[in-house]
Amino acid sequence: MAKGDLIKKYQLHKEDTGSTEVQVAVLTKKIADLTGHLKDHKKDYDSRMGLLKMVGKRRRLLNYLRQTQEEKYQKLIKDLGLRK
Repeated sequence: MAKGDLIKKYQLHKEDTGSTEVQVAVLTKKIADLTGHLKDHKKDYDSRMGLLKMVGKRRRLLNYLRQTQEEKYQKLIKDLGLRK
């Protein structure tokens, strides 16, 4: 799924590109792509650091969403196939 399609799927209104749900969905896509890259390029340590930062940012966004809107959090992790 392309980035634009992800944004359209999770946006809250027509101009929304920065809501927590959209940010988590886009980060999840980036993480999946970078994970595939790292499987081929095992010694790419700079990309690995970027991956770890993205995972941490996604975790913080999910924690915020869980604290503020539990229903949206549950729906989002189920929809994206994330563990928690």
